[in-house]
Amino acid sequence: MNYLSVENISKSFGERTLFENLSFGINKDQKIAFIAKNGSGKTSIMRIINGEDEPDTGQVVIRKDIKMAFLSQDHNLQEELTIEESIFASDNEILKVIEQYEKALENPEEEEAYQKAFDDMDRHNAWDFETQYKQILFKLKLEDLKLKVKNLSGGQKKRLSLAIILINRPDLLILDEPTNHLDLEMIEWLESYFAKENITLFMVTHDRFFLERVCNEILELDNGKLYQYKGNYSYYLEKKEERIASENASIDKAQNLFVKELAWMRRQPKARTTKSKSRQEDFYIIKQKAESRRKENVVELEINMERMGSKIIELHKISKKFNDKIILNDFSFDFQRGARIGIIGKNGTGKSTFLNLLTQTIPADSGKVIVGDTIKIGYYTQSGINPKPGQRVIDIIKEYGEYIPLAKGRIISASQLLERFLFDSKKQYDYVEKLSGGELKRLYLCTVLIQNPNFLILDEPTNDLDIVTLNVLESFLLDYPGCLLVVSHDRYFMDKIVDNLLVFRGQGEIENFPGNYSDFRAYEDSIEPVKEESKEKVNWKQNNPKTNGLNFNEQKEFQKIEREIKDLENKKIEIENLFSEGKVADNEIEGKANELQKIIQTIEEKEERWFELSAKMEE
Repeated sequence: MNYLSVENISKSFGERTLFENLSFGINKDQKIAFIAKNGSGKTSIMRIINGEDEPDTGQVVIRKDIKMAFLSQDHNLQEELTIEESIFASDNEILKVIEQYEKALENPEEEEAYQKAFDDMDRHNAWDFETQYKQILFKLKLEDLKLKVKNLSGGQKKRLSLAIILINRPDLLILDEPTNHLDLEMIEWLESYFAKENITLFMVTHDRFFLERVCNEILELDNGKLYQYKGNYSYYLEKKEERIASENASIDKAQNLFVKELAWMRRQPKARTTKSKSRQEDFYIIKQKAESRRKENVVELEINMERMGSKIIELHKISKKFNDKIILNDFSFDFQRGARIGIIGKNGTGKSTFLNLLTQTIPADSGKVIVGDTIKIGYYTQSGINPKPGQRVIDIIKEYGEYIPLAKGRIISASQLLERFLFDSKKQYDYVEKLSGGELKRLYLCTVLIQNPNFLILDEPTNDLDIVTLNVLESFLLDYPGCLLVVSHDRYFMDKIVDNLLVFRGQGEIENFPGNYSDFRAYEDSIEPVKEESKEKVNWKQNNPKTNGLNFNEQKEFQKIEREIKDLENKKIEIENLFSEGKVADNEIEGKANELQKIIQTIEEKEERWFELSAKMEE
């Protein structure tokens, strides 16, 4: 059953065309993710679908009998209402019945009103609905129903908007970045909720784990064209790669044919036969195809990292609390060279406070933070850029100098640097306040990296970045030689770039977990679930005493080293085969040889540690 049809819509702002002649449909039970680069018009398309904006051409046709809801980045709540009043403000008949019942409970002496409310609950089968909506509020941490909207944080308002939509059970749900402002526990609950509920979804999200587990179709807007993939995110990646390879092969073929046809065109006399005119028309079609090579505008990240000494950052018995809320309690940690650490935990457990203590933005109640003399911290905060009124994009970068140093003694102008971050010459003179959320994040990332830090701290870096930019950022961070500390709810991102976690449990409890997010989830899931009524979290440190001479961290390290050695051996064999088969180009020989030597050296180092742990196992 078709719920909604988008027919040949176009949208422009001045001379800038966002998209034109786009058509697609949304059918019952589809869970569609819409993927496009920032600035391609994703939000405009969602606003057009929801009737908040009009297309320049085309139309959106919505089936008359369906209920549709839109979760945008901006909440649409009444500031003076409480959480409870906001929920009951909808025209949902069952909610009205529950509202009357809740009021009757407050006045049990009015027996007639109470009996009527009780009977209405029975007649509308509202008991299960009440249980479910309260569970939604509980999962989204909105349990104080008397709180007024005006006193809620931005994240709480977003969660309340989401709760209201879920409670009202629309047939079609349009979501713009639904996982923003949710902690990992909430995100995983929302994933399972969408998996079991019969809701048709159309969403924009950068959360690739969410895409993988929730969506059954991907709709991609790429270079002005729409492509549909009937599968999840992994399927999309595979098929997109095949599509691009096929397109490029087709273009290469057209270019070869174009050269031949161009020579023929130049030989022809002015007076042409009908046959030659037909061939001439074909020539222009071939020419268009041959010149259609994809224009990949990709962010180019580069850094001239400051030299790093032996001492990095040491935390000695740090304590911090706000009133009765303990953030850290005698916490000690020594960052090692090349550390790649992720921080996870529920909202409110002190993750951002920890970063501010580390950077000495706020003081600790007790203890010491010792920063090595050679350490230069780059701190990407959630607050982002605070531009001066009337400041343009290029002015932000020129505050760091007209020319920026790069690696190996090279320099680059402020304008050239901005071009690498996808700000063309025209965009560089836009006012900063006119930039989109994604563009602001990209500009802010640029200002952090041009300071050439060797200790990079990223607090929720993936919010508002499109998937294309995320992939580039991940590639950069994988090669980043300094220390990396990341707070993120993006599980895909964390899996890719960190190999150790600090798990914030709340009330000063912080666990050092060796592994990435998937390792952590697998471990958590392997523990026998704790009974709900106990509300006590199993501590893996307490439940894993030393066995076979190794403690839990060492067991994890031992397993990890075995996997790493196997992967390195495979890479080593792959490069050796290239050399033995003569498949290494002359200009690549030195680079491949150095890569091989580095792999061999790494294998030797890891094998040495493997033997150390093996010996300890036998003690």
